[in-house]
Amino acid sequence: MSATAARSDLSFLREIGIDGVQDGAYAGEWIRCSGEELVVRSPATGEEIGRVRQAGAAEYERAVAAAHAAFLRWRQLPAPQRGELVRRVGNEIRRFKDPLGRLVSLEMGKILQEGLGEVQEAIDIADFATGLSRQLYGLTMPSERPQHAMREQWHPLGVVGVISAFNFPAAVWAWNACLAAVCGDVVLWKPSWKTPLTAIAMSKVAARVLEPEGFGAIFSLVIGPDATVGEALTADPRIPLVSATGSTRMGRIVGPKVAARFGRCILELGGNNAVVVMEDADLEMAARAILFGSVGTAGQRCTSTRRVLVHKPVAAKLTERLLALYAKVRIGHPLDAKTLMGPLVDEDAVRATEAALARVRALGGEVLCGGERVRPAGCEGGWYMTPAIARARNEWDVVQQETFGPILYLIEVADLDDAIAQHNSVPQGLSSAIFSRDVRAAERFLSAVGSDCGIANVNIGTSGAEIGGAFGGEKETGGGRESGSDAWKAYMRRQTNTVNYGDTLPLAQGISFDVD
Repeated sequence: MSATAARSDLSFLREIGIDGVQDGAYAGEWIRCSGEELVVRSPATGEEIGRVRQAGAAEYERAVAAAHAAFLRWRQLPAPQRGELVRRVGNEIRRFKDPLGRLVSLEMGKILQEGLGEVQEAIDIADFATGLSRQLYGLTMPSERPQHAMREQWHPLGVVGVISAFNFPAAVWAWNACLAAVCGDVVLWKPSWKTPLTAIAMSKVAARVLEPEGFGAIFSLVIGPDATVGEALTADPRIPLVSATGSTRMGRIVGPKVAARFGRCILELGGNNAVVVMEDADLEMAARAILFGSVGTAGQRCTSTRRVLVHKPVAAKLTERLLALYAKVRIGHPLDAKTLMGPLVDEDAVRATEAALARVRALGGEVLCGGERVRPAGCEGGWYMTPAIARARNEWDVVQQETFGPILYLIEVADLDDAIAQHNSVPQGLSSAIFSRDVRAAERFLSAVGSDCGIANVNIGTSGAEIGGAFGGEKETGGGRESGSDAWKAYMRRQTNTVNYGDTLPLAQGISFDVD
């Protein structure tokens, strides 16, 4: 398919209910919105692909009230029955996987295979959550008092606010929504204003299952400005948990506001992810993992590879191989099957990447390749640039910060201890990896004195987490966890129960309190 053909064919949008101007609020029914009209442009071409009427304060209030009312009924449904409805939502997403994946690619800019992969992630987490609905386990504990039983159980929280970023416009919502739903919660979703059509499409697909069952409002949606919808959501005491994905700057705003009202947060914030490459590494494997980690999604993943900490003896050889691979990266329209790297999301992202490279040069670094704007045929209105590799020093301010674009910093290290020290000396702590054939080096990297990240890998890259494991990071990444393992506990409240089935009232710790 040519870039021009991909650009002009928007007919698939109608398959998922995107046709004409869309309202940006849903809570069991679509709410007519009174806010400013948002023009949605594809980063691939700059062309308009849709319009959304944004929600204001009144529409937000209507949506959150409907969501809370739905929660009062939803929490009474047995968890396996909730899981069955989530399973059916997953199957409906599976049925529309192709058009949903194409929309993700067209609206966000990631290549089609990544767009389809993101929708598959939503399907996978629905399957995971279905099984989880029968495994919301508590504990039993021995009581020190005779004829007493102690146990622990988990109950739903309420309305969960989900704030998602542009780079994963479908999967992040699904991670939260599917787990929250089987836990007995409902979700109020505020997506990025850069990718509202994907949010509307995902909501419409889920509604096909949930509305006939009378539970459309368990997955509610509000698309609107931060100053109205965002502020209201973070300050609303009816929303006991806010799961927010975005920049560290955003987390510094959301976290304190939610904490001030004693709400909870799951924060998935910035990453500054490094791959350590030791002298004994399989360099070809490492180079290919680094390529995908740094170039995939045009470097706009929170798990994108930003830094390579390479052992000096193999630095020249690895650099040579990376330059050869980068030269072969095909840049173009994301729906073109031959494309390996699509556009950045907008002009601001391109400028931020250019500014970071200018800072590298000003500090004395060397840009070895990339960083130029390009205009693929048929995509002249899009935001494209070549992926960059630069020699840098880990302590430079530009390296310490996260630049959401395709820049890879090469940093030489003396040994494993030096690599770990430099790896950990950044404010963020999301994803990390080491390439080595030495089991001792690998285990040291995974130990308490190794990587300080929430994700640490051996002989695979930093990008591409599976839903079975908990996802999240430490330090300025926020400390939250989503997706697999026991991340479900964040969406519930813990309750300890003690039952006295005897005829006396003994007190704990042997305390006597006898008034006779």
